[in-house]
Amino acid sequence: MSKSKKNRKHSSRDYNRPEKTAVKAKKHLGQHFLKDENIAQQIGDTLTLQGYKNVLEIGPGMGVLTKYILPKDVDFIAMDLDTESIEYLMNSFRIEHASSISHKKLFQVLEADFLKYDLDNLFEKQQFAITGNFPYNISSQIIFKMLTHKERVPELTGMFQKEVAQRICEKSGTKAYGILSVLTQAFYDAEYLFTVPPDVFNPPPKVDSGVIRLIRKKETSLPCSEKLFFTVVKTAFGQRRKTLRNSLKSFSLNDEKKSLDIMNKRPEQLNVQQFIELTLLLEQE
Repeated sequence: MSKSKKNRKHSSRDYNRPEKTAVKAKKHLGQHFLKDENIAQQIGDTLTLQGYKNVLEIGPGMGVLTKYILPKDVDFIAMDLDTESIEYLMNSFRIEHASSISHKKLFQVLEADFLKYDLDNLFEKQQFAITGNFPYNISSQIIFKMLTHKERVPELTGMFQKEVAQRICEKSGTKAYGILSVLTQAFYDAEYLFTVPPDVFNPPPKVDSGVIRLIRKKETSLPCSEKLFFTVVKTAFGQRRKTLRNSLKSFSLNDEKKSLDIMNKRPEQLNVQQFIELTLLLEQE
């Protein structure tokens, strides 16, 4: 068996069933299938292909985005929790796009839960980008898992619920700025690219969607304890209406630290660098 064929055989499940012409969107999986080809191509083109040769697509559904990634010079894995989508990709989609797939060193379809899957098993521990029309119900969790593997993920692009996309990219001083904003932007440059209306999906969601791009910063280590940094950010925004002097009481602040000007601020007033400086301050005895 050739390597390319071997890479397309992924489990003991029998996918050689009659071709499926469509996949039904499942509410419990947060599925809304994009039906606008132009937007799908635009999302595919958000990948810069800089610093990596591997792409993981999360939640490919019926492959509307997948087809625009296949022509790119990358090894490719699609991961979906939906058995029906997997069957479609392994049969109808594979037949329709056989020419593009045959030229790839790696085209793999995995039936798996991204949030539970061991990412060390992907791409032989090489660098890889993440993309997708991400399920609304796990979009924030996707970002948090990416952060735990940031050394291997130089880029993430894709579509989120607009509110989540804005929170990821938001700057300090606004209500949307929060935990997701600070933790992501500590390690990635975040860019909100464009908005997608509900009517280009089946079924249409009740809200707009937003497409973003995250590019990892050159320096992925912080000058402070990363664990403490995460704790400080989450604790501060856990009581975002309070000043830091009150929200960070659990850190047993001494009188000198309590009197600092930064302690009079609320968390949304601090940018990423100031949160790093705050963490360094709290590290001191």
